Amino acid sequence: MTLKTRGPQSVAVIAKAMDVTAEAVRQQMARLHADGLVDSESRSAGRGRPTQIWFLTEAGHARFPDTHAEMTVQMIGAVRQVFGEEGVDKLIQVREAAMLGSYREAMRGANSLKGRLERLAEVRSAEGYMAELRKDGADFLFIENHCPICSAAKACMGFCRSELELFNKVLGDEVVVEREEHILTGARRCAYRVRKRGPAARS
Repeated sequence: MTLKTRGPQSVAVIAKAMDVTAEAVRQQMARLHADGLVDSESRSAGRGRPTQIWFLTEAGHARFPDTHAEMTVQMIGAVRQVFGEEGVDKLIQVREAAMLGSYREAMRGANSLKGRLERLAEVRSAEGYMAELRKDGADFLFIENHCPICSAAKACMGFCRSELELFNKVLGDEVVVEREEHILTGARRCAYRVRKRGPAARS
């Protein structure tokens, strides 16, 4: 979980985050490495000995849920075969509309942008996205450390476009949401910059 949510880490950093000894972490990494779930590389930060940095392998990432992946991909293929791309687009639109209604209901009473983002993180985490919110200067970073529909998104990029549009709609016209990191392009997570729209942009 630490490697999934925080990315590649050294034994010392993992030990501090988990409040255990470095030796306990080394033993755990050895077991996970033997199972093919983690790997490591040496990184140099100037003088001194290189630091061993551990990260999840593809098999390690696969241990986190990908909701009904095989069946979902098969269903997308069937819809595409029977109804064409228009049918797939319609499926995505219906899904987006249903999620928009559900998310807006969850945000009822959250008047600030921070409050709405916190509610959104709660909802998305419950759906398996392992979402978190961070402040970044005047902006917010909305981070999803896992994608439970990754297989479906690979089969149809429309799901990713739809979710970005969904975030923009549910957070309101006064903000702009931009994707900065994307799991499908090789990033370890999806990250969205959320900023308030300036006067020029509104006009």
